[in-house]
Amino acid sequence: MRSTIFSRQTLTGSTAVLLVFALVKLLIHFYTNAFAGYGIFRDELYYAACSEHLSAGYVDQPPLSIFILAVSRMLFGDSIFAIRLLPALAGAATVFMTGLMTRELGGGKFAQSIASIASIVSLIYLGYDSIYSMNSFDVLLWTWSAYVVILLVKTGEKKFWLELGLILGLGLLNKISVLWLGFGLLVGVLFTPERRWLKTEYPYIAGVIAFALFLPFILWNATHDLAHLEFIRNASSGKYASLNPMTFLSGQVLFQNPVTLLLWLSGLAWLIFSVEGKKFRILAYLYLTAALILILNGHSKSEYLSQAYPMLFAAGAVWFERWASREKLRWMKPAYAILLSGGILLAPVALPILPVESYIRYADALGITPSSAEAKQLDKLPQFYADMFGWEDKAAAVAKVFHELTPEEQVKCAIFSDNYGRCGAIDFYSKKFNLPKSIGRHNNYWLWGPRGYTGELVIVLGGGLKDKQEIFESVTVADTVKNKYCMPYENNLAIYVCRNLKKPLREFWPTLRHYD
Repeated sequence: MRSTIFSRQTLTGSTAVLLVFALVKLLIHFYTNAFAGYGIFRDELYYAACSEHLSAGYVDQPPLSIFILAVSRMLFGDSIFAIRLLPALAGAATVFMTGLMTRELGGGKFAQSIASIASIVSLIYLGYDSIYSMNSFDVLLWTWSAYVVILLVKTGEKKFWLELGLILGLGLLNKISVLWLGFGLLVGVLFTPERRWLKTEYPYIAGVIAFALFLPFILWNATHDLAHLEFIRNASSGKYASLNPMTFLSGQVLFQNPVTLLLWLSGLAWLIFSVEGKKFRILAYLYLTAALILILNGHSKSEYLSQAYPMLFAAGAVWFERWASREKLRWMKPAYAILLSGGILLAPVALPILPVESYIRYADALGITPSSAEAKQLDKLPQFYADMFGWEDKAAAVAKVFHELTPEEQVKCAIFSDNYGRCGAIDFYSKKFNLPKSIGRHNNYWLWGPRGYTGELVIVLGGGLKDKQEIFESVTVADTVKNKYCMPYENNLAIYVCRNLKKPLREFWPTLRHYD
């Protein structure tokens, strides 16, 4: 960012306002993480496990967010507040940078405030920034890149190409959806006056920087049978098969919060049609290219385009300010009220701030039915919330069965499960319940292998009895673990004590691989 951002003059002006909005965003998540919330999220358990196996790549993601989590756990520990600290900070930074983009597009304090509030009340950002994942960093990196593109267009300074290369490389090392950003940037350069840069070396240097940073993940895939491509293929044909272009498009309205619809649509129109916005039309090409790629994919989750909206909030806020100035901003207070009231009304849908029974009644009153992008059976809660329940219960129940074994049996006993949530729960709570690390067949758990176990004695969490009886000589149902709020397929899980796998576990392991 330019040094003028934090000058003495700007700190007493609009920058101070932007910092206040960023602080509000931060405090929302700090409060939720410290005093509300429902429990650790399924994916957080898996990411924690991955952070104990640092690598240049993982089946389902590049490595950057995992390395960040490893450092965060080392510095701050494993409390929910600590694990979710960095996503909260990333969300606050996104709000701040949205305001900066608005300023660079020509927006005054009103426009900067409107864009910042829109970024705060976006439902998908409230959800992203309330748990640890790569997504909060992904939104921040997309927003940062859009900000740098604006500076590049305004100043024509070649140094911003080098910054873009760095951002794109870090973004790819965090989540490969940045490929859509890169392709959109290319299309935008080709179809705007910025194509003049193609006659210089700087866009190509930026590409080399991005590729160099992304190269470790490429090499990892090359040495692991293109595991990430298999993961994407299986996910698209399996758990995301029910998604289609209509669900993708409708999700753009719902995920960004319906009260922001007019704002971001106006931003897109301002970039395409207005004389003033035409200078920054590259941002419209970026958005539309990414949207087209995701629509053509046929099974894209609506949230995959969410990273692109801060720049539309910024552009839309500038347009509103220009239009409102004709009326001397007499409608300013209603605009604030609409965004804030819509944000407050719908925040519990994305932010676990209400007690769970209160949330269920609240959702029923609003007519909101539980949802899942993975075509899973649901009960009272949407998958995002249901996946925050029951994990410690599972680990505790497994520990009870494990500690009923003799010390000699415990030494040779493996703990196995079919999905990374269950395995991650056992690993995350292993110190608390004095358990060994688990083994599993799902994504990176399969890559980590059987950890030297032979299959002579295995505690299995979940699955059917018949399947176990076919491959073990002896199977006993030791317990059942329940939680009324978790996903239905995670409820009433049997815990089996299985003895004497019919062939050595290392020979059996290759048949277990499950990437999705």
